[in-house]
Amino acid sequence: MAGSDADSLEDLPPSAKLVFKVLEYNGSLTQKQIVNESMLSARTVRYALERLEEIEIVDEDIYFADARQNLYTLNGDAVVADGGADEACCAE
Repeated sequence: MAGSDADSLEDLPPSAKLVFKVLEYNGSLTQKQIVNESMLSARTVRYALERLEEIEIVDEDIYFADARQNLYTLNGDAVVADGGADEACCAE
């Protein structure tokens, strides 16, 4: 599964990769928080999250502080898969 996630992450548009990195650095965030951190439009963030959910890198949960919003978190396997790719890149 880790290899397929890494391959799928490489095939995503730049906006989805940015959303992935924002979640990686900041942990769990709402869509509004991702918009503020990434400086992308709400529509672009929504599309990026859909793409990340399709390849099962992002999990969507209820945000208890405001039930109208969802909380997005990276799947634990996705962080490990991406971390290995960064280490290989930096080793060169």
